Amino acid sequence: MLPKIDLEALQDRLGHRFRNEELLLRALVHRSFAYENQEVCEDNETFEFLGDSVLGLAISHLLLDLFPNCDEGELSRLRSSIVNERELAQIASSLNLGDFLFLGKGEDLSGGRQKPSLLANGLEAVLAAVYLDGGLEPALRLVRTIFSDYLENQEEDYLLKTLDKDYKTQLQEITQAKLKLTPVYNLEEEKGPDHDKTFFMRVEIGEQVLAYGHGKSKKEAQQEAARKAIARIAKETEMLPADIP
Repeated sequence: MLPKIDLEALQDRLGHRFRNEELLLRALVHRSFAYENQEVCEDNETFEFLGDSVLGLAISHLLLDLFPNCDEGELSRLRSSIVNERELAQIASSLNLGDFLFLGKGEDLSGGRQKPSLLANGLEAVLAAVYLDGGLEPALRLVRTIFSDYLENQEEDYLLKTLDKDYKTQLQEITQAKLKLTPVYNLEEEKGPDHDKTFFMRVEIGEQVLAYGHGKSKKEAQQEAARKAIARIAKETEMLPADIP
C-alpha cells in the first residue's frame, strides 16, 4: 500500500476530478520509491514519456491562440522555451507538486521535493494521468489553466526575450536540452561567381541531417538551416536520443 496523501487537495489544484485515482497515484511515484517498494507499485517514467507528448501538443494549441500572428518558426521557438525543465519546475512548484510525490528515503532526505528535474518530470507524469483518465480535452484544459496566466502575465517581455535569440542559438538550446548534443554545420556547396555566391549548408546532430539551408553568406545559410531544423523538431515531437546514430 502507498502512504496516505491528500489526493483531494491535489485534484482541486489541478482542476480535474479523477475517475480512476490509481492513475494519479502512479504519476506521483518516483523511481526511487518504486525501487524500495517493488512489490507494491510501478514508477511514473512511462507516464513522463506520454506526458511530454501531450504537453507539446497542448502548448502548441495554446500558443496558436495566444500569438496568432507568429509564424511557424517563432511558435516553435516559443514552445521550446516553455517546455523545458526550468519552466516546468516553476509551474510544478506553484502547484506544490513536490509535497505529493512518493520518493525513496535517500531522494527525500537529499531535497528531492525541490529538485527541478524531478518536479518537471512529475508534472509531465501528472498530465499523462489526466489524459489517460479523461482524454485530450481535460489535458488541454489543465495546460491552459496552469500556463495561460504564466504567458499572459509576461506576454510582451516573454516574446521579446525569446524571439530576440537567433535560430542557431535556439536550435542549440533545443538539441542540448532534448538530446544532450550540439548541432554541427557543414558546407554542402557554393554556386555562382565570386561576386554573387550562394552557399548551401546542412545542419547535423550526430550523423543525422536535420535540415538544409542556403543564403548569400555562410552565416545566412546556417540560420536558414537552423530555422528549418527547429520547424522539423516541432513537427517530430517524438524525436528522442535513441533516434540519433
